[in-house]
Amino acid sequence: MPKRAAVPVAEPGSAFNALPADLHHHLRPFFADITEEVVEAIRTEIPEYARPADDTYMQGVHRGVDHALQGFLERMAKPDTDWEPVKATYRRIGRGEAEEGRSLDSFQSALRLGARMTWRRVNALVDADLLPRNVLAAFGEALFLHLDEMAAATTAGFTEARLHAAGELQQRRTRLIDLLTADPPASVEAIADLARSARWPVPRALAVVALDHCPKAGSQPIVAPEFLARFDVRPAVLVVPDPEGPGRVRALAGALQGLRAAMGPTVALQDGARSQRWASEALGLMRRGVLAETGMVRCQDHLTTLLLLRDDALVDAMAEHRLRPLEQVRPPQRERLAETLLSWLQCGRNASEVAVRLAVHAQTVRYRMRQLDELFGAQLHDPKAQFEMQLALRALELRRGAAVARRPAVNSA
Repeated sequence: MPKRAAVPVAEPGSAFNALPADLHHHLRPFFADITEEVVEAIRTEIPEYARPADDTYMQGVHRGVDHALQGFLERMAKPDTDWEPVKATYRRIGRGEAEEGRSLDSFQSALRLGARMTWRRVNALVDADLLPRNVLAAFGEALFLHLDEMAAATTAGFTEARLHAAGELQQRRTRLIDLLTADPPASVEAIADLARSARWPVPRALAVVALDHCPKAGSQPIVAPEFLARFDVRPAVLVVPDPEGPGRVRALAGALQGLRAAMGPTVALQDGARSQRWASEALGLMRRGVLAETGMVRCQDHLTTLLLLRDDALVDAMAEHRLRPLEQVRPPQRERLAETLLSWLQCGRNASEVAVRLAVHAQTVRYRMRQLDELFGAQLHDPKAQFEMQLALRALELRRGAAVARRPAVNSA
C-alpha cells in the first residue's frame, strides 16, 4: 500500500500571501460599515458589552473593533509585516481583562462574533458581484487565522496577568501569616490592612495548624481558600479563621487526610504565635509517638500532656526529687510500685478502685502500698508531695507509652 504524502504545514503569513494583491483596496471602503455592524452586534448579543448609556465604554468597544479590522487590512496589504506589535496590543488587552477581574469568555465571544459578521458581509459583497467569488476561500482562511492569533495573544496576556496576580497575592498571604504569628504581636490595624490586600476576611479568632508532609504524598494538600497556607517551611503552617465555626475542623481534617498535623488553641487575632507554638509542640509529641502519630490532633484535647512533656529536663528533675525512693527496688518491682502509686493518687487513695483499675486483688494493692509507705514515709501523705509525684509519674508513663509505640514489632514466626 503506497504511503500517503505528507501534508505541508502552512506558515502563518502564507494565508495572507495567497490573497490577491489589491484585495485590501477593494475592501477598505466597506470596512467602516462593517465596523458599525460588528459593534452593534456585540452590544446587542453579548450581555457584558450591553452598556448603551455608557458612551466612554462603547467608544472603547468601537476602537477595539476598528483596531482589529484595520489591522486585518494592514496584514492583507503587507503580508510580511511584523505582526508582533499587534500581538503585543492584544496581550495588553488580555492583561487588562485580567486586572479588571473579568474572564475572557465575553471578549472571545466578541472576537468570534466580529469574525462571523465580517465573513457574512464579505459573502454579501461577493453575491452582489462587488468581489470575485474566487477570493472567498483565501479570505476566509486569512480571516480566521487573524482571529486565532488575536485570541491566542489575548489569552497569553490574560494568563500572564493572572499568574502575576496570583504570585503577588500569595506573597501578601505569606507576609500575612508572618504577621499573624509574629512575636511580639503586630497591631490589629497592621493585620487588617494587609488582610485586605491579601483578600482575606479578618476573622474574630484563629488557630494555627502545624503539619508534616506525608512521605508518600507527591503534592501539597488542597485546602479551602479561606485558610492561609505556607508549605515552604518546616513544619508547614495553616492559619484557620474562626476554627470553632460549624464543620470547619472536620473539613480541615478531611483535607489533611494522610498527613500528621496538630492544631493549636483558638486565640485572638494577635495571639497567633502562641497557637503556632503549641501546635509545633504537639506535632513534636506526635513524632515521638506520645500523641496519635497520624491524622490531626487538637491541642485543647491534650493540654495536660502538653504541660507535662514541655520540658523533659524539668520532668527528670521532679522525678529525681520526688521518686528517688523507688530506685531502692529492682526494676520489675519498681515499675509495679510506680503504677500502683500513680493509680492510688489518681483514685483518691482508694485501694478498691486501684484494684479494679489494675485488675489485681485489693489485698495486693494494700501490700504494695505498705511497701510504698516504707519507701516514702511521711511525704506519701504530704499533699504537695503527692501532687508532684502524680505529675512526675504521669509524665514518665507518657514517655514509656511512646517508647513502646516506637519499638519495632517482633516477628513470632
